[in-house]
Amino acid sequence: MTKAKKKKEYKAVDIDVLEGLDPVRKRPGMYIGGTEGYHGLHHLLKEILDNSIDEAMNGFASKIAVILHKDQESVTIEDNGRGVPVDMHPKFKKPALEIILTTLHAGGKFSEKNYVAAGGLHGVGSSVVNALSEELVATVNKDGYEWEQKYSRGKAKSKLKKGKKSKLTGTKIFFRPDKEIFKSTKYKLEEVRKTLEEKAFLNKGLKIEFFDELNKKKEIFFYKEGIKAFLEKTLQEKNYKRITAEPFYLEGKDKIKTEIAFIWTESSKGSFHSYINGIPTPSGGSHDDGFKNGLTKSIRNYMNVHSLLPKGVKLTADDMREGMVGIISVQVPASFAQLQFQGQTKDKLNNPEVTPLVEKLTKTFENYLNSNPNVANVIIERIILASKARAAARTASKSVSRSVGASRRLNLPGKLADCSAKSAAKSEIFIVEGDSAGGSAKQGRDRKTQAIFPLKGKVINSIASTDSKVRENKELMDLVRALGCGSGEHINVSKLRYGKVVILTDADSDGCHIAALLMAFFFKHLKPLIDEGYLYLAQPPLYRIRVGQGAKLEQHWVYSEEEKEKILTKLKSRKVHVTRFKGLGEMNPKTLWETTLDPKTRNLLKIQVVDLKMTNQILEGLLGKDPKERFKLIQDNADRFEVDI
Repeated sequence: MTKAKKKKEYKAVDIDVLEGLDPVRKRPGMYIGGTEGYHGLHHLLKEILDNSIDEAMNGFASKIAVILHKDQESVTIEDNGRGVPVDMHPKFKKPALEIILTTLHAGGKFSEKNYVAAGGLHGVGSSVVNALSEELVATVNKDGYEWEQKYSRGKAKSKLKKGKKSKLTGTKIFFRPDKEIFKSTKYKLEEVRKTLEEKAFLNKGLKIEFFDELNKKKEIFFYKEGIKAFLEKTLQEKNYKRITAEPFYLEGKDKIKTEIAFIWTESSKGSFHSYINGIPTPSGGSHDDGFKNGLTKSIRNYMNVHSLLPKGVKLTADDMREGMVGIISVQVPASFAQLQFQGQTKDKLNNPEVTPLVEKLTKTFENYLNSNPNVANVIIERIILASKARAAARTASKSVSRSVGASRRLNLPGKLADCSAKSAAKSEIFIVEGDSAGGSAKQGRDRKTQAIFPLKGKVINSIASTDSKVRENKELMDLVRALGCGSGEHINVSKLRYGKVVILTDADSDGCHIAALLMAFFFKHLKPLIDEGYLYLAQPPLYRIRVGQGAKLEQHWVYSEEEKEKILTKLKSRKVHVTRFKGLGEMNPKTLWETTLDPKTRNLLKIQVVDLKMTNQILEGLLGKDPKERFKLIQDNADRFEVDI
């Protein structure tokens, strides 16, 4: 046994102090999400673009020009707004432009004096772009002159120069991402185009000109009708069949500015997108809740006043929104409320004061229904049909008993650890990766309502295999027997023995692969289970981070490397203990229950097919027989990932 080495002395000289923009270059992932793939690279473009968008959003700019240069790496973004201030800051004795581009948390968006509403509220965007660019040139037209200053990697390389006289106003930023920071500095043309188009939709009347220098192609994004045009494009792309000729549009300004466009379609699924100050919120939040509340109340009131609810029909909020496609865009002034987001991903708005204002506007939809009874009748008929279909499905589900006769019990696979509940609606099955994970899941589950089906290794690839080969696969056929509903042409959803079918795999690359293979199998051979909302994906954590002890113990469940880094950064001055879960089998049953199985605390993702054509293409490309598509996919996206060796 070797003697432990004496611990190295730890003194003041060992303490590093990161000055200026050094923290950004040292830990870029904290500011742009990562440097391995294209997302962080595109984040730079969005930060500069959002500054110009904020000028337009507040009525100071009407045009933005974006140039992707021939190298497809450097970008120029120019607006005709007021221009970044160039005069000397009274406290720091530097031009305001230089302070903004070289100092974190410096800007004019911390109050409503300069911007009523803005997407960037923390004053870090421009300085972060500067820190992560090997070259940045700022040109400002302001105060009757053209001004220019050059920067590199966060530092000014020239003094602010006063140039020729100019009657124009506005800001132009040229930047070239730093190859020392990013694995790839080439922009994805379609991703840039998509970003610009979305911003133009959300800011009606704003003209965004895009010039691709390499292909010498110019495109203009300009939409007088804003999100109404956005909705029309969504309907065309998804091939939704509308039930009314025109979408409905609501606009109001009561402390906050709100725009809502929506329409009902014949589809059983819907699509609803929400934005706050131009920021997408995929998980919705308080503005989304306000719309749902207002819509439900306006429809209920209309139906009650006109006695349109048939006897025995019970409407739910889901019935009223079935097949709806919509977009909501809200602008919240800094004076009204500081934006609050839920969770690390910041994709859900958490400002409760927004809900009643959006609800109040949405409730005016009842006035439209009263003024247009013919259109209202079409909508009400659609909602009643949805309610009847849902009730019929619920009745069929409840009528399915999980108690089976002796012959049926003998047909269930021996590896299935079944649950005791007799009602299919109240039971769920977890498809678990491996015997080890299956053992933890069996011990940690609620035996009354939760069944466990352990898999042995990776299942067969259903996309590349013939139907006969899949039917010969014992692992998958055992799963079909456990579900009880059959497969392929012989599937009968009413005989499904569980109300939820949950894929539960390790939170690593192998686990993702197994989950993808299982989803492919369900898509090809059990698709009605996806269509009717029975299939889910569990979200087990990657890490547990503990801080403190006893009554002061804090515990964080972490689901990604990025989330771990953010939490560790927040807790850097405190002693932490990090546990990495290499697999579900390494979790004790209690931990697995608390994080992944307990209906009160777990996070399940419902598997849905939003675009059938695109889903087919993706699955064929990822798992199909032709390796060319897979090879191209790897080439196009290799820079986004690190490979474990």
